[in-house]
Amino acid sequence: MKLLIVSCLVALAAADVSHLKQAGGEADAQILRQESDISPEGNFQYAYETDNGIQGQAQGQLKGAGEDAALEIQGENGWKTPEGEQVQLQYVANENGYQPQGSHLPTPPPIPEAILRALEYIRAHPPAPEN
Repeated sequence: MKLLIVSCLVALAAADVSHLKQAGGEADAQILRQESDISPEGNFQYAYETDNGIQGQAQGQLKGAGEDAALEIQGENGWKTPEGEQVQLQYVANENGYQPQGSHLPTPPPIPEAILRALEYIRAHPPAPEN
């Protein structure tokens, strides 16, 4: 199982760099820094940086054991758009799924006031239990 996890993480790290290079059309970018460390227990960390401003880092820990084992990863990627704007993406991936955060990500519209009032009314007046 550890080998599978490590293989997936290595593929993820490689995909991060290749995806960002293709998006920017900069296939000739040079790697300035690349570090990785994988422990026998399943914990890992990696970091990379290219000469065109692409960078990323992540660390992961295997939590639990056996069937209850879960990998928790925290990381960050950054790159420049073709317009020269710096983009930063932070993420956590764990038993609750992939949770990205970044100012460039779309956000849902605010909940309309009437719906907020209805939800508050339902919370304050729960339905009677059925017999």
